Amino acid sequence: MQPSALLHDLHSRTLLSALNAEQLGRLLHHAREVQLAPDGVIFLQDQAADAFYVVREGRVKICVPAINGPGVEVQTLGPWDVIGWSWLIPPYRWAFEAKALTPVTLLRFDGKAILQECEQDPALGYALMKMFATLMSERLHAARLRMMASWAPPGWA
Repeated sequence: MQPSALLHDLHSRTLLSALNAEQLGRLLHHAREVQLAPDGVIFLQDQAADAFYVVREGRVKICVPAINGPGVEVQTLGPWDVIGWSWLIPPYRWAFEAKALTPVTLLRFDGKAILQECEQDPALGYALMKMFATLMSERLHAARLRMMASWAPPGWA
């Protein structure tokens, strides 16, 4: 995909739409494409977080790992969804897990480089903080609902 087409898709299809073309272009400068097979790990809870991702193709599951047994699937994400906010907030550790459900193509954005861009351009930092705060709220709400459903006694609605 041509950079201008990618820039257009990121601006029109993702939560990054609040950025202007120049800001989005600066972020794209710090992105690279990553491909994973099904069951490929994007990140694991409590690992160092230094990136965020945009799904280009495929499906990804976001999970909260359990102490014993399988984790709780919080959300399934697809093309143009944004994954990851832990790169933005100390202590920079992943709060969830993300794994490929199908073959996936992702754009991986270098969080450390983008944090440096934010230091140089506070307007960019503020815009990103607002966007990722929305993402955090959505993800945490989905996790709470899924965990409540998984802990409910049978037949409880």
